[in-house]
Amino acid sequence: MKKLILIAFIALWVFVLSTFPQDQAFKEVSLVVNIEVPVRVYDGSTFVNDLTIDDFEILEEGISQKIEAVYLIRKMAVERSEEKRRFSPDTKRSYFLFFEVADYQPRIGEGLEFFIENIFSPEDTLYITTPLKTYIMKEGALQIKPKKEIVNELIGLIREDTGKGNQEYRTSLGILNNVSRQLAVSLGASSTQSSSAPSVVSPRGEPQDGTLELEMLLLQYTDVLAKLENLRRVDQIKLLDFAKYLKNKQGQKYVYMFYQSEFIPQVDSRILSQFESLYQDNPAMLQRMSSLFDFFTREKSFDVDKVKMAYSDSSTSIHFLFLTEQQVADEGVQFVDHSEDIFSAFREMAIATGGLVVSSGNPAYAFKQALDASENYYLLYYRPKDYVVDGKFKEIEVRVKGKKYKVIHRAGYFSN
Repeated sequence: MKKLILIAFIALWVFVLSTFPQDQAFKEVSLVVNIEVPVRVYDGSTFVNDLTIDDFEILEEGISQKIEAVYLIRKMAVERSEEKRRFSPDTKRSYFLFFEVADYQPRIGEGLEFFIENIFSPEDTLYITTPLKTYIMKEGALQIKPKKEIVNELIGLIREDTGKGNQEYRTSLGILNNVSRQLAVSLGASSTQSSSAPSVVSPRGEPQDGTLELEMLLLQYTDVLAKLENLRRVDQIKLLDFAKYLKNKQGQKYVYMFYQSEFIPQVDSRILSQFESLYQDNPAMLQRMSSLFDFFTREKSFDVDKVKMAYSDSSTSIHFLFLTEQQVADEGVQFVDHSEDIFSAFREMAIATGGLVVSSGNPAYAFKQALDASENYYLLYYRPKDYVVDGKFKEIEVRVKGKKYKVIHRAGYFSN
């Protein structure tokens, strides 16, 4: 019986092969897809709420597209709609709060209180990621506990996890501060500033026994600085994995990334210049000093273009909240802002996803600014002309006809 079935299967397969045109190749097939684009339009700092479907223009890869529908959204409600074809906008909101800060600031709590009291609703989902772990607010939490109690609970989690999770970073930074001061003293920046030469050289500029001490300090400084680099390195794989997760999540997605400016202690430039002039005959020492401060030119630790396209494709608004602070210079030591790689990279991510970049010393203010931007927006829908699944990134541009408004939206999507 089994043999008969096998013979019949082979006969059927031969028939299929003989009747299928042998020179026919598989061809690309255009598919019908709908692209959703959240759009925010501003006249100065004021959200423009009276635009119609005829006011908008969408281009994909420079080619004008037909807009199928426009919805004006306030919070989660569709306030106004214009449809050439009906859609069902999913306005359910998911909030993701990332706290990459070395020290907890009380004004972070003020921002959280504003968020829970004025923005967050029972239908929303909240995820909070600290330096230690991720928390998800339980469904129906607002019906179980008073808002004030929830705020206090969140503040407690963030404060505790920030203290524990970044303890190694703060300890390393403290060591670096101490080594910098010792370097400044060894290079001639002691409290007696009248000396014209570092204490490690003779009056004639010849190295004495202090040279060994100086080399040890330079080595320690290099080791601690390298450790700090590893502790604050951004993992590209994790960034891309999170983008995939967001793409598969329904509704409107908002990510708020709290990052603190990072100041690294460095020996005062005047003292370094003095040192270099005195050690001109010691190339090895000058090379060591030069290579040490190459650390201050940071390269981005991930492919920014790849990451920002992934988040744009996920239709997620990334809001980058950069928390600045003042640093007081110590004797012989200056504090250099060392956040340029993070700031420039995450700034590009925020812009590519239609999010905001807020730089402020007040976390509450920065958070409120980004939250306000997420409350009102338009949802535009269109069908790309001649859509082909080619895996390429398709750039989107949204305009308001005849107006010089500021139009904010995601940069595009992958056609896969």
